[in-house]
Amino acid sequence: MRRTKIISTIGPSTDDPEVLKQIILAGTNLVRINMSHGDLPTQLARIEQVKTVAKSLNQIIGILVDLQGPKIRIAKFKDAAIQLKPGAEFILDASLDKTAGTEVSVGLDYPDLTQDVFAGDTLLLDDGRIVLKIKSVEKPKIICEVVVGGTLSNNKGLNRKGGGLSAPALTDKDKQQLEALKDIPVDYIALSFVRDANDIISTRQILKELNIKASIIAKIERVEAVKNIDEILAVADAVMVARGDLGVEMGYAELPAIQKHIIARAEMSDKAVIVATQMMESMIKSPIPTRAEVSDVANAVLDGTDAVMLSAETATGDYPLEVIQSIHEICISAEKHKTVQFSIENFQPHFGREDEAIAMAAMYVANHISIKAIVALTETGSTPLWMSRIRSSMLIYGLSRHIETCGKMTLFRGVVPVLFNVKAYESWQVTEQAIHALVNMGFVQSGEKVIVTKGNIIGIGGKANSLRIVTAE
Repeated sequence: MRRTKIISTIGPSTDDPEVLKQIILAGTNLVRINMSHGDLPTQLARIEQVKTVAKSLNQIIGILVDLQGPKIRIAKFKDAAIQLKPGAEFILDASLDKTAGTEVSVGLDYPDLTQDVFAGDTLLLDDGRIVLKIKSVEKPKIICEVVVGGTLSNNKGLNRKGGGLSAPALTDKDKQQLEALKDIPVDYIALSFVRDANDIISTRQILKELNIKASIIAKIERVEAVKNIDEILAVADAVMVARGDLGVEMGYAELPAIQKHIIARAEMSDKAVIVATQMMESMIKSPIPTRAEVSDVANAVLDGTDAVMLSAETATGDYPLEVIQSIHEICISAEKHKTVQFSIENFQPHFGREDEAIAMAAMYVANHISIKAIVALTETGSTPLWMSRIRSSMLIYGLSRHIETCGKMTLFRGVVPVLFNVKAYESWQVTEQAIHALVNMGFVQSGEKVIVTKGNIIGIGGKANSLRIVTAE
């Protein structure tokens, strides 16, 4: 079974319930709702459809809502697109009508850009395809020279090379969307364009006020976020290496090393990590991936990512099922490598909690004797999360009576969430009944040895204090 998780963005290509069913059965662990596209009612309906299809398949599928954040864009052109020639002057004008752009100037959806940039700065439009050099800032205008020209169309994104834009991570639109989610349980909220820990802390306060229990994923796509990665990891529940805008701001050549650095820091911080953007881009229009894409996905697995994420490949692509099948196959192959299957590098010299020590002990034992699987009875998902930070070929079955905890565990590398009500049994029956449940599901065969971790006090989080090796029957 595959240990790396697959996140599929859903959209027009998966609106057919049968297609959604197919990509779940093919290996999707979580679905991503991209709030940058489509209207709010459509996206809320997609969330409900995922829940309905997952229930019909008796599958636990995580739901990740990805907020748009402060995507900084130019406005529109009179004729939808223009041609920019190298050496020409081009003006970004915050006072210009939002639909009156020409070859001479265009409006801005982010008027505060004039406060963030200076003469000599480089601006990158349309994911870096258009490059402008700022000659002067004469508020409300930014006078630029075209360095790399080409076709520029409506509403293209804009980045400052080297970062430094001051737009807040959570916009008014994001807050309105969160308000709409307060009665629709989801597992993860992805926060775009995070700069530092304060962006996470303030968002968590808003979630608390709305009684939204979702975990927060910090999308690392700004230069500042890379610099502040450790403080972000200290307060976020997970991070995403969002390679689109990050590649534009940092430079594409820097991405591989940054990806490895973020994954390593997340692993050491006991936080889950996702690698995203253009993983199987060619499969939007092709039924097979390029060899470069195969290597990209495999290297993310070898680096130790928890999950790989698909965007347009599944949301609007022509081959949503084939892309899931391909990425599943690549992950399975990469997981055969010994560096993915065995590592004790993350053992700390001191554990702050007893349940963390139990989790680490379980992984040490699993990596040194013949064991089929690990069974972690959990209230909050913390024990399976700690276990998943240690590289192993073992699958970890996270058994919880809380559907919210099961949803959270869909992101953890190597963890299979199982809904199991420990309160239905006496304390002395729990281990036996948990093993029986896994045998009945076909996860474990009679006669195989498994490690079981749980607390003596059943049903209370943070109390895992026992480890047993038992034979399944």
